[in-house]
This record gives sequence, structure tokens and C-alpha cells, in this order.
Amino acid sequence: MNQFYTAESVTEGHPDKLCDLIADSVLDECLSHDALSRVACEVMATRGQIIVAGEITSLYEPSIPSIVRSVLRKVGYNPARFAIQCLIHKQSPDIAAGVDCSLEQRRNVDGSSPSLQLGAGDQGIMVGYACSETPQMLPLPVVLAHRLTSALTIARKSGAIQGLRPDGKAQVTVEYDEDGKPFRLDTVVLSAQHSPEIPADELCFELTDKVIAPALQVLPPDEDTKILINPAGRFVLGGPEADTGLTGRKLMVDSFGVFAPHGGGAFSGKDATKVDRSGAYMARYIAKNLVAAGLCERCQVTLAYAIGAAQPVMVEVDTFKTGTVCADDCLADAVKLVFGLTPAEIIAKLDLLSPRYTGTAAYGHFGRPEFPWERTDQAKILRAAVI
Repeated sequence: MNQFYTAESVTEGHPDKLCDLIADSVLDECLSHDALSRVACEVMATRGQIIVAGEITSLYEPSIPSIVRSVLRKVGYNPARFAIQCLIHKQSPDIAAGVDCSLEQRRNVDGSSPSLQLGAGDQGIMVGYACSETPQMLPLPVVLAHRLTSALTIARKSGAIQGLRPDGKAQVTVEYDEDGKPFRLDTVVLSAQHSPEIPADELCFELTDKVIAPALQVLPPDEDTKILINPAGRFVLGGPEADTGLTGRKLMVDSFGVFAPHGGGAFSGKDATKVDRSGAYMARYIAKNLVAAGLCERCQVTLAYAIGAAQPVMVEVDTFKTGTVCADDCLADAVKLVFGLTPAEIIAKLDLLSPRYTGTAAYGHFGRPEFPWERTDQAKILRAAVI
């Protein structure tokens, strides 16, 4: 029996994504001056107001209002229309102590090891996912949804379509055959904020020709595909003026959509000692290497941590019965053998002290080759460890 799977994406001008972008821009500004900065930045955007709150401990004091205004300009909003509030204080000394000196080190459990000196910045469950159905090793609906919103933003910023405004979102439903392979495009939803002067039929034609058609070349619409452009009708009022935005409210857009569970912790605005982010990146890195090694066709890796402890309290691999060599528990043992899973090891392996996070905030944190957690450089080592 055929099944249908849906994924969504939003543009950088969507109010929630705008908040993620501001939070990660604050993080990058801190890291560019002090690589050991501790940042937990939350943002709320509503009509005429941007509120930035959280904890920052750094040798550098960022000018948050300047960062916010710069992001607003780049995205396409007028900074003069927003009042900016900053509610920032330093990281809790209790949390800082648990991160700086891990539980293992305090108990002298091989405390001389540098990898055990840094404890996790919070408890949490992190999930990574990969599959073989696209070159990005992501589900096809996820890839197509991000392509649509990326193409929409490019069309706006390049001037290819006149009258577009920053807010927008997309949703793609793909029909999978009985073998679990994507074979046809069922539904495409594209909502694009626009100027009131552009006629609806002209906007529909332009979006179909310059956004939908090029973005969906890998699986083009057929005569039965439902294409819904601005299905709510007029979309002139958008962004924070129409809808309040919050950091971390687009968790499934950031990760794998309906294809994998989410541990609940957001990514944006957090430095790498927060395993909500670094652990999720490592879980994706492991899952992708397992698939790249030919050990399975799709894979979910789950890591769990306790605040202040260095080693994960759980490492689980689920191949959904697609494993080709051995049982899933054997793969989990290989993962623990090949990959360093303490926060210090993750940070070092994935180069997570570099100011790269602004680029992750929109259009998904995964499936993009510029990020270190998308490498497949451990595939051969993993396969050798299993064999």
C-alpha cells in the first residue's frame, strides 16, 4: 500500500526563522572574538518589537542592537520599525561548574583524559537521521521543501520576481510506493508574502515559472499534482507584524520533519557545550556515515546525556530492518568504538568553536555540504569496525 509523507520549510523572513537567525548571529559574533564563549540566546519578534534574552559569558561583549538591525536589513525588514530590548546576563555559575568540570572528572573516573573534562551543558535526547533516497541522504520531501523556500528567497533578493516580501513557507507531499521509494509528487503548497500591487494571477504565474519549476526538477509535478499557491488568498501582511516569532519553534523544519522523532531541544542561539545542538549534529554525522558505509539504507541514531556528565547515558541505532551486515546493537557498539561522544570530542571533531552558525539558521541544519557534520569520512572506518 502506498504511503504519503509531507515536509515543510520556511524562509528566513518567517518570524520564527528571523528569531533563529538573530540568535545565531549573536552566537557567531561572540565566537568570532572568543571561541570559548558560552551563549544561550533566545529571541522574540512581534509587531514593532524585538526582544533578545538569555545568558552570555564571553570575553567579548556583543552589541546586540547592532546585530539585530544588521539581520533585519539583510532579511529585508526595516530596522527603524522595531524597538530592541536586551535582557542578557551571565551563565549560571552552577551550570558553568558542571560544564567546566564533568561528573567523571569530579569522581576521578579517568579524570586525566581531556575528553572527560567538559560536561554536557544540559540533559537531553538528540536524534540523527539519514537515508539513501537522495544525494543529501535526507528524505526527498525535506529536500524539496527547502529547495522551494531557498528558491523563493533567491527570486526575491535577485529581483527575478518583483513585489515579493521576506515572509514565506512551503510544504511538499510525496507519494511513496510499496517498496518505500518516492515516485510521484502529490501536493505542493507555496505561500509567499507580496506587495499589494502585484496581481494574484501574475504572482501565481511567476512563482510557478521561477520558483516551483526549477526547485522541483528532481521530481516534477504531473497532471494530478495539486499545486496550491497562497491558498489563504492575499498575503500582504507578514513577518513579525502579522505573527509573533520565537527562537526554536521550527524544530522539525530544522531537522528531519516527520521522518524522525525530535528530542525537544532547539538548536539556534546555543554554543556547542549545549548538547541539544552538538549532540544532534553528531547523531546526524553518525547516521550519515552508517548509510554511506552501506551498513543500512536508512538509520536513526539517538544519543542521551545528563547535565554535567561527559559520556552519553544512551547510544542507540535503529536501521528500521534495513541493516545489511549485523544487528542494530552491533552497530551501536561500532559507533561507540569509532566516534568520540563526549562534548569535548564532538566539538573537536566537528569544529564547533568556529562562527558558522548563522548559515544554519534557515533552510535546514542538515543536507548541506558546507557543514562538517555532513562529511562521510568515517564510513570506511565504520565498515571495517563492523566487519
